[in-house]
Amino acid sequence: MDKEVGSAVLAFIDEKRLMADRRTPVDVIARMGVADARKKAFDLAWLAAGDKVIVSLWAELVSISADGHWFCHESLDTDYRVGDGAERSAAQTQRAVERVRLLKRTLDAGQAFRAVLQTNRVPIGDRETDKAANISTRVADDEEWHVASWDVDRKSALLVRGARGWLPTEEEMQAAMTRAGAVPPVPAEVGALASPEEVQAAAMDYLTRHFAGYGYPTQRVESQALGYDIGVSDKKGSTLLQLAVRGSAAGMSGLKMLTDEELAAARRGGTWRLAVVTDASGKAPQHKLYKPEEIDQVPGLDQR
Repeated sequence: MDKEVGSAVLAFIDEKRLMADRRTPVDVIARMGVADARKKAFDLAWLAAGDKVIVSLWAELVSISADGHWFCHESLDTDYRVGDGAERSAAQTQRAVERVRLLKRTLDAGQAFRAVLQTNRVPIGDRETDKAANISTRVADDEEWHVASWDVDRKSALLVRGARGWLPTEEEMQAAMTRAGAVPPVPAEVGALASPEEVQAAAMDYLTRHFAGYGYPTQRVESQALGYDIGVSDKKGSTLLQLAVRGSAAGMSGLKMLTDEELAAARRGGTWRLAVVTDASGKAPQHKLYKPEEIDQVPGLDQR
C-alpha cells in the first residue's frame, strides 16, 4: 500500500506514473520488451527481448540507506510464502523458482537487471495470503539494479540499485529483513546438547558466513588474544567491526565472561562489538551486536 512506501520512493513512483499517463501493469512490461505480457503480467520476473532480465520489486520493501542508496532484502526460499510461512501453491512456487533462476543468471554473468517498482492494494505483509492482494501501481525504474550478495545457506540475497561496490550497514540489513517479513528457519528439534566448545564454534561459523554472504571479508583471529575473535572489513580492507563472539544454545546456563584482552579492547571502543549468537548450534541462529557501553545489558553474560 502507498502508505507503507518510503517518501522518496513514493515520490519517484508518482512522478513516473504521471509521465507515463497511468499505464497498466501489462503496458509497462510490454514496453520493456516482455513478449505475451498480458499472460505474464503477474509473474515475478521476466526474460525480455535482448536477453534482458526484468524483476518486479514491491516498493513497500525498498529500503533507503543513510547515504541515499536503494536496496532490498530478497528471500531465496521458493517453497514457503511470506507472512505465515505456509507452503506455497504450485503456481506460487513456479513463479518464485523462475524469479530466483533469473536473478542467479544475472549474478553469474555479472550483469545488472531492470526493475519495475509496484505497490499492492493490501498491506504488503499480506501479499501472499490475502486474496484481495493485487498490483495497484507499476512503473519502470530507469536505474539499473544488481545482485550484491547471494547466501544459499541463509536463503537470502541483497539487491542494490545503482553502481556496484556499495553495501548497507549491518543495522540497515537487519531493518530491511524485518521490513521484508523474512521468516526465520524452523527451530531445531530438541536433541543431544552441544558442548560449550561446539556452540562457540557454531557461533563463529555463523557470523563468518553471515558477513561473507553480504560481501564483507572476514578474518578469524580467535587464537591471537587480540581482544576480539572476528575482524570484518569492507572491500577496500578498511576495518568495519571487531567482534568478540559468544554463542548460546538450549541448556546453557549463561555466557562466558569477557577476558582481560576483550575488556581492554572494549575500553578502547572504536569498532569493537560483542556479538551474541542465540541458538548457535541449532537451525535458527540469530545474532545481536552490543557496543562497549551496552555490555552490562547483555542477558546471561557473566559480569564477575
